[in-house]
Amino acid sequence: MNNGQYKPKIVGQGRSLKDEEAAAIAEMIQEAQRSSRKLYIPPEDLAEDATTTMADDVAQVIAESRVRQILNMFNRDFLYGQGRFDEYARGLILKWGDGYSRKRIWITVEDGKLLFEKSHGKRCDKPYCTGSHHIFTREMWLDTALVNAELGDCFRRPVYERTDD
Repeated sequence: MNNGQYKPKIVGQGRSLKDEEAAAIAEMIQEAQRSSRKLYIPPEDLAEDATTTMADDVAQVIAESRVRQILNMFNRDFLYGQGRFDEYARGLILKWGDGYSRKRIWITVEDGKLLFEKSHGKRCDKPYCTGSHHIFTREMWLDTALVNAELGDCFRRPVYERTDD
């Protein structure tokens, strides 16, 4: 055995859902939960000065990096469409869970760089870590495999929302 030091790796591959399957599962979950929670913010709940539209430069970086497309796949295949996307002038958030289990992936754009909010409070061993964010330059965010790996890490270790968020 492995003397308890490491868990054995899972053999096999994840099965990607078809859009129809994912939609049917999402509908079943909503019905079973009898939840009144919306997967979007109703306009009447927004403050007058709130924005749910990204600035043009932010939208361009989000589109070119394919961040939204990758997060859509995570939402469809792993969250069964129960995640909610919120757009802001400077970024994008994918939220999921309820109450005490609310989690998020928060991505912002500053000076053409993608900033991934992290759950760790100190610098990790990655050279692009500031302690609270992983910062990707244009060369990095144009590499879809690198963005996918970072988003996968964000998904496995999401930021938990505090009750005052």
